[in-house]
Amino acid sequence: MKSLTQIGASVLMILLFASCEKVISINLNDTEKRYVIEGNLSNEGGNCTVTITQTKNFNEDNNFPGVSGAIVTVSDNGSAPKQLTETTPGNYTTTAINGTIGHTYTLNINVGGRTFTSTSKMPVLVKLDSLYVEESFFFGDSTKVVNVKYSDPVETGNAYQFVQYKNSVEEKTVFVINDDYTNGRPVTTPLFIFSDDDEDKKLKTGDIIKIVMKCIDPGYYKYLFSIDAATGSSNNATPANPVSNITGGALGYFSAHTTQSKSLVVN
Repeated sequence: MKSLTQIGASVLMILLFASCEKVISINLNDTEKRYVIEGNLSNEGGNCTVTITQTKNFNEDNNFPGVSGAIVTVSDNGSAPKQLTETTPGNYTTTAINGTIGHTYTLNINVGGRTFTSTSKMPVLVKLDSLYVEESFFFGDSTKVVNVKYSDPVETGNAYQFVQYKNSVEEKTVFVINDDYTNGRPVTTPLFIFSDDDEDKKLKTGDIIKIVMKCIDPGYYKYLFSIDAATGSSNNATPANPVSNITGGALGYFSAHTTQSKSLVVN
């Protein structure tokens, strides 16, 4: 016959295992949905687009349908605003605006009883001089990295975004830099991709690489920099919404920028 001590110990073990399997419910309160605006205007003729979506609560799916019925206009240097046409749900565009370097553009959106505005000045076009690929080493491992070369102007306040395409597929890494430490100098900057050992992201011989260089204004630079900071490697970073240059309470950005591109084949 088992002793009382043995029985007591058995009961205690059962209780301990039962307590380990207790389900803890976390109440995630719903928050007010916010509009998300992505507006782009480049120096390429007829390239003015605005996309409008809304945020969702944590327990909803990750499908973000476009917001229809908005009145979207863009004005050039204070001229009469031109209205964008909704081509598909939430996507608005016009071919009537040709981006001009040095001009300031104003975006105005009326949707759901709310008004959102933003301004962006198209900066000077800084030439993308060349691209090349070199081997870089991380913790003893070798990887191929694309480098871009350009010459920063003597004027301060220039900022740049680089978008990398590998075999026509866009790399989602945010590449953004300003001239705080490179003003007026030739610049060579590597476009590092931290792939977490994802072999599909690593550059291989024969890959076709296209780099798009955008000269961007300070507002869009701050937006991209805040995204990079929020998704970076710092364990001390507190998650937060990116810094928007849109007034009225919307998330997102409006960017008037120059664009150019170069391509190469990885050797």
